[in-house]
Amino acid sequence: MSITLPARGTAHAVVTPADGTVEAWVAEVAALTTPDQVVWCDGSAGEKQRLLDQMVESGSLIKLNEDLRPGSYLARSAPSDVARVESRTFICPPDQADAGPTNNWRDPEVMGEELRAAFRGSMRGRTMYVVPFSMGPLGGPISQVGVEITDSPYVVVSMHVMTRVSRHVLDLIDDGAQWVPAVHSVGAPLADDEQDVAWPCNDLKYISHFPQSREIWSYGSGYGGNALLGKKCFALRIASAMGRDEGWLAEHMLLVRVTAPTGRRYHLAAAFPSACGKTNLAMLRPTIPDWSVQTLGDDIVWMRPDEEGALRAINPEAGFFGVAPGTGVDTNPTAIATLTHDVIFTNVALTDDGDVWWEGLTPEPPAHLIDWTGADWTPDSGRPAAHPNSRFTVAAAQCPTIAPDWDDPAGVPVDALVFGGRRATNVPLVTQAFSWDHGVFLGATISSERTAAAEGVVGELRRDPFAMMPFCGYAMPDHWAHWLHMGDVLAPHRRPAIFQVNWFRKGSDGRFLWPGFGENSRVIAWMVDQLDRSRGLHPDGSGGDEGATLSPVGLVPAPGALDVDGLDLPEADLAELLAVDPHAWQAEAALTAEFFHEMGGVPERLTRQLTALEDRLSE
Repeated sequence: MSITLPARGTAHAVVTPADGTVEAWVAEVAALTTPDQVVWCDGSAGEKQRLLDQMVESGSLIKLNEDLRPGSYLARSAPSDVARVESRTFICPPDQADAGPTNNWRDPEVMGEELRAAFRGSMRGRTMYVVPFSMGPLGGPISQVGVEITDSPYVVVSMHVMTRVSRHVLDLIDDGAQWVPAVHSVGAPLADDEQDVAWPCNDLKYISHFPQSREIWSYGSGYGGNALLGKKCFALRIASAMGRDEGWLAEHMLLVRVTAPTGRRYHLAAAFPSACGKTNLAMLRPTIPDWSVQTLGDDIVWMRPDEEGALRAINPEAGFFGVAPGTGVDTNPTAIATLTHDVIFTNVALTDDGDVWWEGLTPEPPAHLIDWTGADWTPDSGRPAAHPNSRFTVAAAQCPTIAPDWDDPAGVPVDALVFGGRRATNVPLVTQAFSWDHGVFLGATISSERTAAAEGVVGELRRDPFAMMPFCGYAMPDHWAHWLHMGDVLAPHRRPAIFQVNWFRKGSDGRFLWPGFGENSRVIAWMVDQLDRSRGLHPDGSGGDEGATLSPVGLVPAPGALDVDGLDLPEADLAELLAVDPHAWQAEAALTAEFFHEMGGVPERLTRQLTALEDRLSE
């Protein structure tokens, strides 16, 4: 087998294989990292189980009670390795301007030298695993493939869940498919006869991306998106740069299918920062009669224009890597039903009968637990039992609401794009953009409260355009320009409508004004109603103006257009949910102007949208 690297116009940043093959690349990485052995993974169930058994035997995993949680395991990370490390995440194009003001840029040659020094001998005493994987169905028209090298068996079994690991990926590469080389090491070499620890890692960390050569090099962390390189590193940072260059989009979005009582189906892709109800919407159980929502993806969406000028989307992942705390029977019963078997939990608490628990799983905590650090815990301990960023890793196919064709290689046509943040004031419950450019403006100006999934002060307001601030592999203003361009190439009658939502608006007394959860289906129903009106499909034959009222920030539901029957929702609360205070929004517009100034290079079409907003507010 001779697998050739596709030409990309630049040498590899850290190691350059002499003959350009995957085998030579693996050999070069092995020569640099000096593992005890190299294992090529095949993606089989037997391979996964052998690694799980090996980790249980070594103490890296705890097998949960087979009767209560069959096929499931608990991992406990080092306290220093519990989340993405944004301060050590680098984008390394040759030109700093291409990384933009929101990314940590490093010169690729300088970063290459640092990485070679860090990786030299980093896998000594360990096994190097070569993991060929596909993002999206193997061989699909929107899918992409990669090869991850790692010295972490936890990463290998997690990649089994989150991607399609298969030796057939190498056949695709052999036939000329472009691929992404990704190298990961926990950075904890072992001396002869040195005893390993349950969660090896290193205080020095690099999560480095080279958009020109499509490379990823990650060192020092074994956790989540730092180590599962198919996820944020490939599926967003590298893929977003690929999409810019090749005319498609890689976005931090969920993907759902909504079926109306008429039987018509609609596909919505939605971008939410962490802790803004993203998973709840991805697994929504409608409370209104005769509506259904099916899950297609919970975190990442790749979208390409098709031959008819529509935007077709796939979920490139094969699993869910979800935040556990706050996920419960009341908040997300579908997620709980997904987690009944064959799950890898990380940093949650262990019950006395060998099951798992986290804050929000049940209304009342158990009387005794072993917390995520391995210490005894009671409700009086004064600390969380599960880490705030504790996770579950589970196959998407286990989700009860998963669409039967969720992994169709052709994807689905996107009817609507939704942007949402977590705002206590100003932003209405739902608005519809006036136009594609206005919709891109809404996406570019998302802000939300900072969460435990990212570094920083929890609760601090965080600008998060398109929910992509930590994940865009190139300059954010260029990302907005790419979105504007994508709207230009789509057929006008197939271009998705764009909406903004905010489930978290509060009254002056601090109450959430909207009940949320399954009641969010009422907002989705209004969006679908707007789509039908724009397409001449509404039963009463009316157009979009009949269901919406003009506001300075977008179209909001007209009186009576949002179905609130059966809700104990005072009229005053509904009015406040949809209210737009011109004075407060003038201050918001001023903050947006400052943000655009900080970004630099904002497309003129978006600055015109800001000016238009300011004009509407002054009328």
